[in-house]
Amino acid sequence: MNRKIKLIWDFKGPDGLETAKHHCIHLKEFSEIEQLHHYEVNHQQLNEMHTIAYITVDEVDMKKYRDALKPHRGELG
Repeated sequence: MNRKIKLIWDFKGPDGLETAKHHCIHLKEFSEIEQLHHYEVNHQQLNEMHTIAYITVDEVDMKKYRDALKPHRGELG
């Protein structure tokens, strides 16, 4: 069974929410162009000054995403 990995980008400051929303567009575009499978692309506002954008992928595809997109961190998803 393949594990899911959530790759995360942090956006801080008053414009973090809008930046994270826009980043999600690019994450979806990348997966389509590279024809890589993903489970979810979304954003989550943690507080007024910190929002994350993330993509959840299979562990076998994680290195392709990580090397190309340079997430800030990752976690088991």
